[in-house]
Amino acid sequence: MTASSDTPGTLVPTEALPLRTQVLLLDMDGTLIDSGPAVERAWNTLLRELGTDLEFGHAQHGKPARQVLTELLPELSEEELATAHARVEALEIADVSSIVTLPGTERLLRELDEAAQQLGRATWTIVTSCTAPLFEARWATTGLPVPAQMVTADQVARGKPDPAPYLLGAQRLGVAPARSVVIEDSVGGLRSGIDAGARTVAVTSTTPASELAPLADALVTSLDDLEIRVEGEDLVLARRGS
Repeated sequence: MTASSDTPGTLVPTEALPLRTQVLLLDMDGTLIDSGPAVERAWNTLLRELGTDLEFGHAQHGKPARQVLTELLPELSEEELATAHARVEALEIADVSSIVTLPGTERLLRELDEAAQQLGRATWTIVTSCTAPLFEARWATTGLPVPAQMVTADQVARGKPDPAPYLLGAQRLGVAPARSVVIEDSVGGLRSGIDAGARTVAVTSTTPASELAPLADALVTSLDDLEIRVEGEDLVLARRGS
């Protein structure tokens, strides 16, 4: 991603908005919904049960659970890994009552659906590091429709930061990755989007802006900063009110 330096040691993204694109590929946790407290409760419960003093932090956000486990606890056997994975997923599925839809999510998705009706094609989907059961448990709390062609962690061999999830998301919507925009809140998710060939917008909800800026074409505080309009056969993603 292009970046400029206002002061020595400070990277800020070159402002690329508005972006003309065909589709948006949207992360879920930390981008569309706030599941952060539930995620951290589940993981820190698991880590205590496993007898470690490790803590789940922003560096682990946006990655599939199995990958987080292998990074934090590389000494686990395959059997122990499978057991720990099942346990943390069960904890996360059971803890959805505090999940809230983030500002701008409902409006932006409504704008995308209106654009889809106008263009006669899909305009967005979700690409998440959740498994399908965990996605269903969390997304059900929003009351929002499930998008067609979405991608969950159990549908790809390698999760974020590997490009496979976003490559599959673009493929399912029938567009070249370069004609998509990825919106993410984590370093791993942004790297996945970049390596897939997409342009990226970072939401500063879970990770310090200084870590996201070198990987993003633009930074926003939430989806409430963004809006969608249709120009010709394209979507235009712009700063709201610009």
